[in-house]
Amino acid sequence: MRAPRIMLSALMGLALLAPGTSSVAAAAPMPAAPPSGFSYSVNQVAAGLQIPWDVTWIGSMMLFDERPGRLWTLRPGGSPVRVNLPLPKVFQSSEAGLLGLVADPQATSNGFFYTCMSVAKSSGAASDVQVWKWRLVDDANAVKVATLVKGIPIGYGRHNGCRLLFRSAQLLYIATGDAAKGTNPQNLKSLGGKVLRIRSDGSIPKTNPFYKRGGNARLVWSFGHRNLQGLAKRPGTSELWTAEHGPSRDDEINRIFKGRNYGWSPTPGYNEKRSMTDRSRFPRAVKARWRSGYPTVATSGAAFLSGAQWGRWNGSLVVAELKGQGILVFKVSKAGKLTKTGEIATSYGRIRTVRQGPDGALYFTTSNGTDDGIYRLVLS
Repeated sequence: MRAPRIMLSALMGLALLAPGTSSVAAAAPMPAAPPSGFSYSVNQVAAGLQIPWDVTWIGSMMLFDERPGRLWTLRPGGSPVRVNLPLPKVFQSSEAGLLGLVADPQATSNGFFYTCMSVAKSSGAASDVQVWKWRLVDDANAVKVATLVKGIPIGYGRHNGCRLLFRSAQLLYIATGDAAKGTNPQNLKSLGGKVLRIRSDGSIPKTNPFYKRGGNARLVWSFGHRNLQGLAKRPGTSELWTAEHGPSRDDEINRIFKGRNYGWSPTPGYNEKRSMTDRSRFPRAVKARWRSGYPTVATSGAAFLSGAQWGRWNGSLVVAELKGQGILVFKVSKAGKLTKTGEIATSYGRIRTVRQGPDGALYFTTSNGTDDGIYRLVLS
């Protein structure tokens, strides 16, 4: 693969680039209008990528990965540097590969970052999904510190979501997919279809809701999920929010509560006609804060806009859309009620990830499969 191209004008904030014209296989729903008064500009930061799955920062230096198993660093004004990452054999099929990526909250001093990836056996067959801890030695080299979690089910790569987030300095949250196995979401012995919580050293907090049950249940923070793709913390609060793929209808945005069931259970078999939040079977299941209805838009990464630079949009929730090919914008009330206000960035194809950078801008990645990119969005 050729090295990704760097767009210096984007890093310097000097030019507005025309939207890319990459071909997209799946037809998208008609885009909605942007929120009233939401005038913005978009610059391209990097191009020539293959499904950049996640983005994080150590200080002002960006780290980003590609699903086939590549990691890059990018400093402001510089060019992408391929990181020598001693990965295991990465399983690549359907949605599987090198996925979630997050820097340690103290990464500027300790150099730690974390990845979530689909691991293959020596035969090449799928093994499991694992979370690893790394230390960045320099811009081009990283060493493994530890395997923090293994045994997250992988199936054949379907529903292989894995997003990582720190809600506090030491507590790492891991959002997983159900691996398209019907019994996983409600089974506390399975790590699939869950939000998990561990410490950054891999130990398990005794305050986790099912800790006393032992085994895998000790890691579980919430359960009954289908295919979690987005994970975000609301600024100024401890609130945890997720974006999740539905079957043929009802992608969901949820606020996550300790120990709660979110109602997905497609048994017997894998019956995708079941309700995403099946309150007929689970009366206490948590209701979604937002549902797409029909058709789905394939909600993906999620982030909150934070800072005075966002004006009246400060505090809004933004959610990437793969099939919908845009970024949804929601106003969030103090009580956590979501009001969809519009859609932005509708000219770039499938959007995988949204992250607010240390400069206060919103960054997003595309997932079109060829000549993907990373973009920077600011109000104009």
